[in-house]
Amino acid sequence: MADPEVIRLLKKSYQDEIETVMNYQTNAIVLDGVRAEEIKESLQTDIQEELTHSQQIGERLKQLDEAPPGSAEFESTQHGLQPPEDTTDVLSVIEGVLDAEEDAIATYRELITAAEEADDPVTEDLAVTLLADEEAHRSEFRGFRKEYKQD
Repeated sequence: MADPEVIRLLKKSYQDEIETVMNYQTNAIVLDGVRAEEIKESLQTDIQEELTHSQQIGERLKQLDEAPPGSAEFESTQHGLQPPEDTTDVLSVIEGVLDAEEDAIATYRELITAAEEADDPVTEDLAVTLLADEEAHRSEFRGFRKEYKQD
């Protein structure tokens, strides 16, 4: 039987990844302006990676005789990543992405610890891989933030 904390964190991660896909896609659609193009392209690229993360997590839940949560269980948490009223406010989207990445990084670190304590090396390995991806996203958007704050 799978560890309840590992299952809880996997389900949280699954929902977070799905929410990220939704918010990245929305922001990639609504942002306006020449300066927004690079951010929109980056978000579009990251959508597929985040979707793949959710698929991997969902498969791991299935392997542990659990099901990924459906929309009825969904709770949104990425308030900072909502599309801005001013569709040229690219910096607010960058900050929202960074908040979401920090949350994902913290959750994957928790999952690594919980999986290690539960003697679940497969989940631990998955969480380490996903953590590396999220840290790379964070680094990319930190670079974007530096650029925007210089203006």
